[in-house]
Amino acid sequence: MAEQDAHERSRSRTARSPWAVSLLSLTIAVPAGVAVASDAPRAVDWRVLVAVLLAAMLAEWVNVHVEFRRHTFVNSASEAAFVIALLVVGGVWTAVVRALAVGVVLAVQHFPRPKIVFNVAVAVIDSAVAVFVLELLPAGDVREPVTWVSCLLAIFVANAVAAGMVAGAISLTQGYPGRAVWTSLFVPVVVVSPVAVLVGLAILLLLQATLWTWVILAPLTLALVLLYRRFAEVTRESQSLERVYEFARRVEQVQPDEVGTRHIVQAVQELLNAERVALWLPPYLDEEPRLVVVTEGGAAWYDGPGDPDDVLRRRAVASAGAVHVSAGRADEAESAALARRGVAEVLGAPVTTAAGEPGYLEVCDRRSDAVSFGSRERGALESMLTHVNAAIRQQQLLTRIRYDADHDRLTGLPNRQRLAAEIDALLAAGPAAAGAGLILASLGTYADVTDTLGHAASDELLLVTAGLLREHAPPRALLARMEREQFAVLLPGLSLEDTEQAARRLREAAATRVRVAGLDLEVSLTIGVAAAPVHGTAAGSLMQRADVALLAAGSSGGVASYHPVLDQQSLRRLQLGTELAQAMAEGQIGVVFQPVIDAHTSDIVSVETLVRWTHPRYGSIPPEDVIGLAEQIGRISEVTDHVLDLALARCRRWLDQGIALSVAVNISARSLSEPDLVARVRGALERHRVPGELLVLELTESSVVDDSVRESSVLENLHALGLRLSMDDFGTGYSSLSQLRQLPIDELKIDKSFVLMMATSQGESFIARSIIELAHNLGLCVVAEGVEDEMTRNQLATMGCDKLQGFLISRPLPEDRLERWLLARTGVRSAAPGATHRRLFVRT
Repeated sequence: MAEQDAHERSRSRTARSPWAVSLLSLTIAVPAGVAVASDAPRAVDWRVLVAVLLAAMLAEWVNVHVEFRRHTFVNSASEAAFVIALLVVGGVWTAVVRALAVGVVLAVQHFPRPKIVFNVAVAVIDSAVAVFVLELLPAGDVREPVTWVSCLLAIFVANAVAAGMVAGAISLTQGYPGRAVWTSLFVPVVVVSPVAVLVGLAILLLLQATLWTWVILAPLTLALVLLYRRFAEVTRESQSLERVYEFARRVEQVQPDEVGTRHIVQAVQELLNAERVALWLPPYLDEEPRLVVVTEGGAAWYDGPGDPDDVLRRRAVASAGAVHVSAGRADEAESAALARRGVAEVLGAPVTTAAGEPGYLEVCDRRSDAVSFGSRERGALESMLTHVNAAIRQQQLLTRIRYDADHDRLTGLPNRQRLAAEIDALLAAGPAAAGAGLILASLGTYADVTDTLGHAASDELLLVTAGLLREHAPPRALLARMEREQFAVLLPGLSLEDTEQAARRLREAAATRVRVAGLDLEVSLTIGVAAAPVHGTAAGSLMQRADVALLAAGSSGGVASYHPVLDQQSLRRLQLGTELAQAMAEGQIGVVFQPVIDAHTSDIVSVETLVRWTHPRYGSIPPEDVIGLAEQIGRISEVTDHVLDLALARCRRWLDQGIALSVAVNISARSLSEPDLVARVRGALERHRVPGELLVLELTESSVVDDSVRESSVLENLHALGLRLSMDDFGTGYSSLSQLRQLPIDELKIDKSFVLMMATSQGESFIARSIIELAHNLGLCVVAEGVEDEMTRNQLATMGCDKLQGFLISRPLPEDRLERWLLARTGVRSAAPGATHRRLFVRT
């Protein structure tokens, strides 16, 4: 059965080959010629016979090519010579003359042999048909009108048969040709052929009158030739225009994807009947450069059009329209480029794209065996370029829309939606690719930069951070921007342990100072880690758990991995965030006070105010959690104002008792970037009627030396209110004493980590001494916190430390206990000369 199918396919291919069609036509032509030759040839003068042959050859030379894929068929206005031959030399000589004229002309025009054989056979057949029709009709002297009608009918039928054979040959070799080919074949039969027959009859009538008629006939014949050539040109132009319209219709219907681009290239190939067409498109957004090739043999690539240094491509891209390069007119470099492609001619043209860089469209070799590219094809290609450009731009516009839908506009990175799709695709790929690590990183200084320097500066910081992450992320990682200051890094194939290591390396590599808006800012990342499948098998769960880990990372060294216990902590944090404002209103959030004394006189110089939250369900909330939560949900200003009001209210009550005791309030780094901080502090002082010198604002070292703070006037404006500025936890940050000299700082607080070890560590003692001496040289007061024993107190007093704070003096106390402590442990000194308020001191 298989052998029979193969045999049938082989027979089908043989029947459709040009030689098979030519031989089939010969099997019809030979009997037709024999039938015509059954009548004795008419005796004709050889000069007349030569003249008729020359006329037939001239008529055949002026022809129309009917082109369909690889085959070209000829249609000529030879009816004038045809009718003359029928009436002058008879049927036998007519068949011979027409067969000889067709064979010679097509051979000179280098038609393939099967085509020559086929057209010679058609000439014999249509001659035989005309002879048979004339035998059936009354035809006599050329001067009789009935002869004219008979000749018109005979040649009309003969031409119809010839056109039908041509159409049949096209259908057998290439398939159904379509309406355009049928029109080009049969319109001349109806329109041109009768005119040509009438011209031939007129020539015979004039020549019978006198041989000098040739003087008139020569220009008339030339006019007929020119008219027919013009008709042939109009026919080709009409066909080309119809094909361009068809091309435009097809291009409008293509899909905006890679398959649609291939359909465009295929349409160009069919319109220009080309061996191969290539379209090169430059990279666009996240797409690589594309080379779309359509060839007769189905090859997906060939050498040349994808090379930016190719001579033909560079020439075409530099031109304003299509260029034509053929082997016969090419220079050495162009000939080498043609040889590189293995073609004889190329039509090339630039393609307009949305990428800025032009694309390139290349059309190689006409599939026709008789027609090559010319000015008409170049014009058709230029007409098509308008539609090609519009289609490519539309595709790229839709690509841009899709790209924008799943990419961040600022950084160009994939967004949360695209990341989720990539995670799901990765986890659905199967067990071999199911493992994946997810890093969620938050940029710590984003909010401060936005509030202080504006969105343009924070956008610049985000771009710099994205660049750092691109540079240091593993090669196969997918980097994405989530929202605001958050980035994500997807690590295919990594376990939880490997992801944690990658997260630490990434955080260390990105921890640097960068130049943004003219300032040196620190890039600091907080990172949460989750991994599949241990923490989830879908994008939603994995991303949610990485976010939970990110919340926990702030209090665990900057990097934290997800653990189920964190879910409860996140729930607790969420609840605390929603209750923060209510807690302040209901008095759940209060303050405690820790006294600070003069190291030499034991006078109480101030009390530090520390925030405390006693929650009815969770109990005591650590101060760092309160401040961190307030900063995270954007309520730090409310907490600062709440603490400031409680501290100044306590100070006011002391003033009302005639006691001058300063209160110290901690100000977070984020609060310093708030534009209305100075106005709020001034309003609080006025509201509680407390002089500025009784308020101390304690600032962290990192916030004071931040470029955005140093470049702003916030510290100077606060100092102008008369209050004092204290740098808290000095020695743990990055400041230098040269920086302190430029800031309006009044005092330093030595971090308790140095003070606690002074009694047992000579190194810590040396550091404390150095800080005290250098601070005094700059005119700054020094406070030591963390004083817990008499030995440390004595050492600090000997070193010249100005103030002391710590458990040795008192623990932080709520207001009622502070009052009892003051009554039990302190005495009252009279007001100093010039002062109106008394002072408290600690009794020993």
